Amino acid sequence: MKANPPSGDETGHPIILFDAACVLCSANARFVLERDRKALFRLASMQGPVGQALYRRYGLDPDDPASMLLFDGPRMRRDSDAVLGIYEGLGFPWRLATLFRIVPAVLRDPVYRWIARNRYRWFGRREQCWVAPPQYRDRIL
Repeated sequence: MKANPPSGDETGHPIILFDAACVLCSANARFVLERDRKALFRLASMQGPVGQALYRRYGLDPDDPASMLLFDGPRMRRDSDAVLGIYEGLGFPWRLATLFRIVPAVLRDPVYRWIARNRYRWFGRREQCWVAPPQYRDRIL
């Protein structure tokens, strides 16, 4: 029997689920790893077994992935809320991005989804999924 995929509460860390085939998403994953001085976040690729299982656990279609999700315990954030949650966790000065919460999600999310829908066209798609540098591999699920 397969073990259940971890959620943020089981690892003790929030989990960022990202598209490792997307150049923009991979660049953001590396950005987070390099600036997450407290090693708060764990990352999982949507294409990997942990990512696929998390998608299914939360009733999402793993074959139609959003560009980034944030799992923090039982809570799942998506779209602009996920991005703002990540930057909030990085501390100062990145936490200042949470000022965008004054803009209602009903306005933020369509912009986020528009970028997400066009991410491969604008930023490119990797032939092979991004692999974290060795010093960060203990933070990749």
